[in-house]
Amino acid sequence: MLKIRKQLRCVVLVLLLSISAYSKTIIFVNQVGFDPKSPKIAIIEYSSNLLNSTFDIIDAETGKTVFTSKIGKAETVEDWKLGKYYYKADFSSFQKPGNYQVAFKIGDQTYSSARFSIEENILAKKTISSIVHYYNKQRANTPEELEADKNMLLFGSTKKVDVHGGWCDASGDVSKYFSHLAYANFVSPQQTPLVTWSLINTSETIPKKLTEWKIKDSLDNEAIWGADYMMRCLSDEDYFYMIVFSYFDKNPSARRIVGLKANSVTTDEYQSAFREGAGMAIASLARISKWKKRGDFTSKQYLEGAKRAYAHLLINNTKYDDDGKENIIDDYCALMAATELWIATNDDFYKSEARKWAHKLENRMTDKGWFRSNDTNRPFWHAADAGLPIVALTRYLKKESDNKEKAAAENVIKKALEYNLAVTNSVANPFGYARQSFLFNDKVQDGFFIPHDNETGWWWQGENARLASLATAAIEGGKNISFQKNNSTKKSLDLYASQQLSWILGCNPYSMCFLYKFGENNVPYMHSNYGHGSEKGGISNGITGKDGNGDGSGIDFKMEDKGNEWRWTEQWIPHSAWFLQAITAMVEP
Repeated sequence: MLKIRKQLRCVVLVLLLSISAYSKTIIFVNQVGFDPKSPKIAIIEYSSNLLNSTFDIIDAETGKTVFTSKIGKAETVEDWKLGKYYYKADFSSFQKPGNYQVAFKIGDQTYSSARFSIEENILAKKTISSIVHYYNKQRANTPEELEADKNMLLFGSTKKVDVHGGWCDASGDVSKYFSHLAYANFVSPQQTPLVTWSLINTSETIPKKLTEWKIKDSLDNEAIWGADYMMRCLSDEDYFYMIVFSYFDKNPSARRIVGLKANSVTTDEYQSAFREGAGMAIASLARISKWKKRGDFTSKQYLEGAKRAYAHLLINNTKYDDDGKENIIDDYCALMAATELWIATNDDFYKSEARKWAHKLENRMTDKGWFRSNDTNRPFWHAADAGLPIVALTRYLKKESDNKEKAAAENVIKKALEYNLAVTNSVANPFGYARQSFLFNDKVQDGFFIPHDNETGWWWQGENARLASLATAAIEGGKNISFQKNNSTKKSLDLYASQQLSWILGCNPYSMCFLYKFGENNVPYMHSNYGHGSEKGGISNGITGKDGNGDGSGIDFKMEDKGNEWRWTEQWIPHSAWFLQAITAMVEP
């Protein structure tokens, strides 16, 4: 009997602890800040339904309540199976600059959020210098790396070339990639060339603000560092070397120029196709050539390198595509390349090339609003560059003057953005997380996270680059669509963009600010070879679908997982590159 009583007491204690944990109220919010006129939403998590409750905005310096409003309706995210209610705390109408917290009271208990600020251009002003610092610290410029990379062996060859420079790819990987999943055909991310183009784009888009914030020279130097590396990667045969691979070996002499297959199998297929980094490399070199600045190469050399590489790929691109076929990633990367060459040269040849690639991309748009990746029914989805098709079209429209061509591109942008809003809002989604369509088991379905069973055979990770790319697409794409005053689509796009960035900055179910050294909660430090590792301004991979769910359903975030925690915690250079583009697009001149 005594034994039974003890067991009962244990059961009751476990139940009480469970109820206590389940009743815990958490307020999720962007832990950095908001522009005064931007949408501002925090999310309150509570275990039961609340009616007619209010929340407060508290001045973090004085402790005084400065704004009060009703919380939204109770929402649950069925796919995540978290068993919680979520409530929106919308304080978009509150615009006074300052430092604040969201507060919520139940009975005698008051719950408060992390601190955040409201200030004009706050994300750009507060974070760009740290992002530039991050890339500067990611430079592959230690003595060990420089010595090895100045005499780099090509895989399967005795030939050596100088490919020093560039950036280490991630806080746990000192390899250097134009693109690291080329063999998967539909998943190739843009890496080093995207970083370079993003830096150039910010420099050209908000030069006065960068000068005011005393960061322009450092940012420009980082962009030139990237351009110089890509010039060294341009072979005598006019193709770009795709990867300098470390083999995760502490010995720098182990490094090789390689192509990659699954599970780090290396090959001599190291020639970059448009979709394997070459398109964005050409775009970067053509664009930076207009600066009339030089690093280790001249502006003329940057432009001539871009021209050589473009001409080479017009003949050889499908030879380098692993399946021998061009797909949507070739289209939008080649469109970027041709557009920047057209802008740099004003040559009619590049005008016709840009239009050709724009038409190819436009022809991939479906009636449903998603792009086809291939010639059949695979929807385009991407873990890092989901917004790049729209961004490529918006860049093209900065040069295009023909009304018919402009209308065609604008219509595709409009359909793509409307689809992004529709698929995101088709289910209860209080955090506004950008959803997508994908092919799984030969059926098109929608979900929050990318499918884990995909063409790579092994690769999936947090999608913070994807979120920032879609925020960029919403902001830049929205600028190309004519809206009437107070148009609801414009407001929806602003909210969509804001919620993607807020998710990265802490308004997510794990209250994790993925921008390192910002906010109140960061992932643990990750170290790498040659003294590299996590740095302020770097962004970690982020949250995924549930580990073990092939379709990416459910939700997961782990800071320890027997060596696999990189899927969630590792910093990766495309994340900060896309975040940089998004916050640049938000800046009010």
